[in-house]
Amino acid sequence: MQRVLPPARSLPLFGTQGTRDIEQQASAALPPHALMRRAGLAVARLSLAIAPHAHRIRICAGPGNNGGDGLEAALHLHSAGKSVTVMLLADTSRMPGDARDALTRAQAAGVRIEQAAADDAASADLAIDALLGVGSNRAPEGALAACIDELNAQRCPVLAVDIPSGLHAGTGALLGQQAVRAQHTLALLSLKPGLFTASGRSHAGTVWFDDLGVEAAAGDADAWLAGADGASRRERTHEQHKGSFGDVAIIGGARGMTGAALLAARAALACGAGRVYVSLLDENGMAHDPARPELMFRPSWWKTNESTLSATTVVCGCGGGAAVREALPRLLSVAGRLVLDADALNAIATDTTLQSLLQARAARARSTVLTPHPLEAARLLGVPTPEVQADRLTAARTLSARFDCVVLLKGSGTVIAAPGHVPRINPTGNAALATAGTGDVLAGWLGGLWAQEAGADEIEQVLRVVCAASYSHGAAADAAGAPVLLAADLIGRMSRPV
Repeated sequence: MQRVLPPARSLPLFGTQGTRDIEQQASAALPPHALMRRAGLAVARLSLAIAPHAHRIRICAGPGNNGGDGLEAALHLHSAGKSVTVMLLADTSRMPGDARDALTRAQAAGVRIEQAAADDAASADLAIDALLGVGSNRAPEGALAACIDELNAQRCPVLAVDIPSGLHAGTGALLGQQAVRAQHTLALLSLKPGLFTASGRSHAGTVWFDDLGVEAAAGDADAWLAGADGASRRERTHEQHKGSFGDVAIIGGARGMTGAALLAARAALACGAGRVYVSLLDENGMAHDPARPELMFRPSWWKTNESTLSATTVVCGCGGGAAVREALPRLLSVAGRLVLDADALNAIATDTTLQSLLQARAARARSTVLTPHPLEAARLLGVPTPEVQADRLTAARTLSARFDCVVLLKGSGTVIAAPGHVPRINPTGNAALATAGTGDVLAGWLGGLWAQEAGADEIEQVLRVVCAASYSHGAAADAAGAPVLLAADLIGRMSRPV
């Protein structure tokens, strides 16, 4: 058993069907009921570890195998001397075979099992959510919904078995109005994508994992949880110079939005890019940055010669406003490496000519990264924002396929997708990043990191750079330990080793 976050290495994630496949293969190779018994023992062991002094333990068990896991856990906790009550919401005649076996064994051991709410339900020292498992795909209703409300009202810690009830295992979307907010979740057999994106992080709490002695084929993963192993920056050798670390150009900062471009430029510089140029779209804008005099301001830089455009990593859109539209056709046509953010994405979403130019870049051996937040992704896809959030993995994959580029879909559990590759979910970050300008910092840092990678234009290499930038961005917020992190302060924190 292991605590998952932060992961030292990348870990495979399996959705509903992938988890079922693993379960079926394991069950076929093991004695009857063995897998559920292992699961119940794992839940009991974690319960004792996270709440060693808890005496009264309440387990809410549903009608499926998730409920069976809860019943098995009840048996072990009862044997350990705990006062265990199981609230069983199931027609016992229709329970799966493994769950029925667990029920029979729990009853024989003398575990207290009820099918109606008890008067002392709120007095538990630990509550266990074993209501709904990975196969759940509709909103909880009736007694199940009421039981979820009861769990959320508990003053004691709540441990969810496999997935918090009411949360979709594959997407992290809420299935309805009710979903368990657990302090801990024990993922069994496989890690699920829904624990790490959309509403997953808020509802799962601390995520633990037990593979129950079953090794899954990582090649069949539906997604990967990105690890710290890909986020470290390369060491600089003594003979290197500023020309060794590439050039970055920031195109943005329309009237009233200069700050966005400056944040991106400062981030690129702090990341280690050799030279950073700032091309403000406000013709009357500043000509230098007093706080960072290292930045070089170049009006209309995007009109420069093709060889320079082709050799520079360009970050376009940060505070670009409507003015960014003029620069986009040339940048899309000529720039070698292009990061498109914010207003650049909004302009492309409403212009089919720009969309065609974007789609043509990969065929012309030009690499592109899109960094939308959910609303910008929705505009590019032509769908409502809730549809993007309902399945963030699919939204990111669809965008990457449509425009043949790498996509970084921001939000809780940032998703990174690339054509022909299994998507990644970034495990770092928190709501301290929910302040103006942190996205500009990410775009600039990404550009600065990419500029330092000579020859990193193959899709696998670009994907690695994007994952590293996203990981560092979120890790800085995690290390800050503050409820709010201002974008300018974020840059300094990102400069520290991960």
